[in-house]
Amino acid sequence: MADVHLGDGIRLRTTIVQQKTARPVPFELTETTREALAAWLKLRGLRAGDWLFLSRSRPGEHLTTRQYGRLVDEWVALIGLDPAGYGTHSLRRTKVALIYRRTGNLRTCQLLLGHTKLESTVRYSASRQTTRWLCPSRLTFEEDRSGLLQAAAPSSLPSHK
Repeated sequence: MADVHLGDGIRLRTTIVQQKTARPVPFELTETTREALAAWLKLRGLRAGDWLFLSRSRPGEHLTTRQYGRLVDEWVALIGLDPAGYGTHSLRRTKVALIYRRTGNLRTCQLLLGHTKLESTVRYSASRQTTRWLCPSRLTFEEDRSGLLQAAAPSSLPSHK
């Protein structure tokens, strides 16, 4: 719980360690997320050393990846979609694709995913339509005033902003 809770409030930023690579990945918690976490902490009465999301089957332990996957399946079914078409990985891809479409900033997506190579982020975050014009041979990068890399697609291609 200390990853998201600081004193009497919720952190603006936190870091997780990716299970696959064991690398730290920093990210921001949106205002909506912070409000939901504050309500959750109040409801559960959690303390500093507690897990944020507890296991259903192992008292005092954290929610496992498999349990989280099952919850996602339940949530997808609750909104009337087929769980076979959605999962934790597709949600991760969708979030990154939405961030890219809103900002056009591949570096932000790269940091969020914990990728070391920008090319991996391009392949990972692009939808099928976007992949056609985000192929590395046609993609150029420009550094903005803050030092972040921005994708610069040829002007004849559709904008995703």
